[in-house]
Amino acid sequence: VEAADKQGKYWETLEVLLAAQDDWVVNHAVQPERVWRHIEGLGLDLTQLQNDMNAPDIATLIAQDMADVNTLNISKTPEFFVNGKPLPSFGYEPLKKLVDEALAREYR
Repeated sequence: VEAADKQGKYWETLEVLLAAQDDWVVNHAVQPERVWRHIEGLGLDLTQLQNDMNAPDIATLIAQDMADVNTLNISKTPEFFVNGKPLPSFGYEPLKKLVDEALAREYR
């Protein structure tokens, strides 16, 4: 996804990969070879994308992302935080509750 950003396709790539995650992640193991069929229609230069995936600046971004994952103890994606507090379970209602609680603390 970070490499796709170099071609201005970060959000499109992220959206497609999240929608197809059940196909390219099997038993919690990433199957990178399955990713390509999902992104080939996005107008990316796939050769350039593969080259960019191995670029030092992309490796630095990924290393920082992984450090953040470890620091924040993230175990799933997507993960949401409100004022540094993680969402206890995924969904609109838990997110709304967390936001409402944060607003109530701020504006009491």
